[in-house]
Amino acid sequence: MRLGVRKADLFASLVVFLVSLPLCVGVAVASGVPAELGLVTGIVGGLVAGALPGSSLQVSGPAAGLTVLVYEAVRAYGLEVLGVLVFAAGVVQVGLGALRLGRWFRAVSVAVVQGMLAGIGIVLVAGQVYALGDVSAPASALGKLGGLVSLPGDADPVALAVGGATIAVLLVWRRWAWGTRLVPGALVAVALAAGVTWGFDLDVRRVEVRGLLAAVRVPEAADFGRLVDAGVIGTVVAFALIASAESLFSAAAVDRLHQGARTDYDRELVAQGVGNAVCGVLGALPMTAVIVRSAANIGAGARTKVSRVLHGLWLLGFAVVVPGVLGVIPVAALAGLLVYAGCRLVPVREVGVLWRGHRGEVVVLVVTAGAIVVGNLIVGVVVGLALAVGKVAWEISHVHVEVGEQGGGVGGHGGCGGGVVVVRVVGHATFLRLPKLLDALESLEELPRGREVRLELGGLRHVDHACAAALEGWVAGRERGRGSGVDEGAGAGAGVGGSGG
Repeated sequence: MRLGVRKADLFASLVVFLVSLPLCVGVAVASGVPAELGLVTGIVGGLVAGALPGSSLQVSGPAAGLTVLVYEAVRAYGLEVLGVLVFAAGVVQVGLGALRLGRWFRAVSVAVVQGMLAGIGIVLVAGQVYALGDVSAPASALGKLGGLVSLPGDADPVALAVGGATIAVLLVWRRWAWGTRLVPGALVAVALAAGVTWGFDLDVRRVEVRGLLAAVRVPEAADFGRLVDAGVIGTVVAFALIASAESLFSAAAVDRLHQGARTDYDRELVAQGVGNAVCGVLGALPMTAVIVRSAANIGAGARTKVSRVLHGLWLLGFAVVVPGVLGVIPVAALAGLLVYAGCRLVPVREVGVLWRGHRGEVVVLVVTAGAIVVGNLIVGVVVGLALAVGKVAWEISHVHVEVGEQGGGVGGHGGCGGGVVVVRVVGHATFLRLPKLLDALESLEELPRGREVRLELGGLRHVDHACAAALEGWVAGRERGRGSGVDEGAGAGAGVGGSGG
């Protein structure tokens, strides 16, 4: 049995290695850093994060979901600061895991996460379409979208053909179930593109090779001084939170794919943090758990964490023994791979499902994605979280005013006889529903001033300061005009200003 398990893990590790190799290189090139740094992150994801407890079958490495943020950070602060950013983000993740906050990431609205991924996917595709034609992309996301109009005339037709053929192979290969299980489509597409480019000596831009040791840059003490900058701190927090959320959501998905031990979210968060701290020391890209590699690991029959550790070992061997192979890979082919990956980040099917049952969630998703495209990743996530919280607050804030005669049925705005008029306020009275509450109370002004009115607040589950002040003001107004002895009753004063039971 042990021998069988070892064989299964060995085979799975080779499959994950073949899946990870082109993705590590492609994410690095798209992030604006040397290709070798993507391999370094994949190696650390296997050898370091893969050996730590948390999720036994989840595989970590550089992810397309952080490409946009890394690119912006490198452009703003320089490649020399990337290691500091990633190291600090890893320390934050370790702290979050040590405080046992990992499970709380599951409370983040799914619509916000999907909107985040959709926005990243749109920006990623908009940028990589330029690389398909060996054209320099504009700096801003809106500039990239606007420049698409003139792109066909500027693109190199040979590079565009190589990139387009790569996407075509990916689309066709995924429909061939037997072939997909045998060899990953990403490897087939990139290998074919590299073979054709090398065989016909096509004049297209290729991956620049520097060597593993030459690409690694250990941050210097002076680089850590940048951590006092507000922008750098914001980027660190964004790295930590987005990488953590993506990893833990991936863990939840991975748990549904196998019957083994469930993920310990806090330990997994610590493992991701330690891995990112090591990546930072080496000046490499940030890592997250990646669902594509994890699913490939499980699909190939992995049983233990040995498979993901071995995959890191294979990446290390490749980077040390045959790094020159990277130099024959056309950048257009990697761009095609990332365009394909970016399109898959946009949850088109999920939007259709949500629209049929939860249209408010679609609004949160679309606004989050739009804010990322118009602004940046941090702005989009903050806007999405604020909108999700506001949506929940609006949905749970329901207040209803019932009017009736004492001893009779309570319902509409009846009760014009000579008895006591009972006004009951029921639900959650917050400032979001204050206009509705004021309209209902003002409609009672039609009651004669001589009528006795009893205000009952026992049905209120919560009342905030704004609504409490409105109720007290209405009571005071009735008191001033009571003339013939209006009595709002004990309920009028007893329930205003706090939470009812």
